[in-house]
Amino acid sequence: MVDITHKINTLREATAIAIVRTSSEETIKALQENRVPKGNVFEMAKAAGLLGVKKTPDLLPDCHPLPIEYTGIEYEINGLEIQISVKVKTIYKTGVEVEAMHGASIVALTMYDMLKPIDQNVEIGTIKLLNKKGGKSSYKIEAEGLTAKVIVCSDTISKGQGEDKAGKVIVSKLEELGIKSERIIIPDEPEEIRTALNSAEANIVIFTGGTGVSSRDVTPDTIEPILDLKLKGVEEQMRNYGQQRMPYAMLSRSVAGIKDGKVVLALPGSTKGAAECMDAIFPHVLHVFKVIEGKRHD
Repeated sequence: MVDITHKINTLREATAIAIVRTSSEETIKALQENRVPKGNVFEMAKAAGLLGVKKTPDLLPDCHPLPIEYTGIEYEINGLEIQISVKVKTIYKTGVEVEAMHGASIVALTMYDMLKPIDQNVEIGTIKLLNKKGGKSSYKIEAEGLTAKVIVCSDTISKGQGEDKAGKVIVSKLEELGIKSERIIIPDEPEEIRTALNSAEANIVIFTGGTGVSSRDVTPDTIEPILDLKLKGVEEQMRNYGQQRMPYAMLSRSVAGIKDGKVVLALPGSTKGAAECMDAIFPHVLHVFKVIEGKRHD
């Protein structure tokens, strides 16, 4: 199965449809009047569809088990055809389009099974995904033209006594988004941190290191007083994301804010901590540039 542990939970929705074609008006009339010998076709097929949605990962090996938080099944009769519509919702890391399609197919098969004694020519037509939302495709954020400066704060690395891995990970993740960046290394000195921030000519300034609780962890204390405003929700998201993966994340003092129209972030100095913070807030944090420009939320 695909690893989705790095993803964040969002509201996911999907709607799928299936078509059952009958061969006579008498079949449709029997359906509407509840005269099918096997029982109430609409209700039986709906119950089967609900089970089908829930049982999707039991039958399709690559589907992740997930909480199904809503399933709606509706019917529409058009001539000799019955259109089945299945809508599924969840708040999770991956979508529910397969669950919706599986549910629609089970509803259609149940209707076929119940109708074939009175209509030998009944058949199942189209089964397809009608729409989905909630994943990356629903939150497309353009990063074109944005630049970043990654500032590694470390006494050890600045002296050449250690290797920077966190900064390189941040640069790599920015490149994946199409954001050009440069990386510099400075010691854990407040004056150097202030100078690096004030002189940065980039849309995004990302510090890594110095966010812990030791006497030399001064990055947050230096940055926060000179920010124009803090992005508290971004800070909460980073800590919440990290806390779900590592209990020590509660000790991080990661910072997010805006200074002179630039997004300023202070991330942990550990490679894993920096990577998780990036996964937690990118690319969605880039929406702040639209807000700064005065554009409305989508």
